[in-house]
Amino acid sequence: MASSNINVRTDSKLKADSQEILANLGLDMSTLVNALLKQLTYKKAVPFELSIPDEIEKKKPISELYGMMAGKIWISDDFNDPIEDMEDYM
Repeated sequence: MASSNINVRTDSKLKADSQEILANLGLDMSTLVNALLKQLTYKKAVPFELSIPDEIEKKKPISELYGMMAGKIWISDDFNDPIEDMEDYM
């Protein structure tokens, strides 16, 4: 079977963290990518769920969620925070 190379750009910290986890599992990056590609071809779909964790979604600016006022408005984790800040100010 002929080999082929795949070049991927990624964040250096993400790569290092991933390699550490794989090493603890006794795997390397090539083995993981080959397993992923095999499952992709077997299932004809991505072999895992793709989603955004809730804690990341909550930190998104409203502009990304609703398309208004690009980067100017953020959703507070606690609805009363802005009111309490205003009370402290007065």
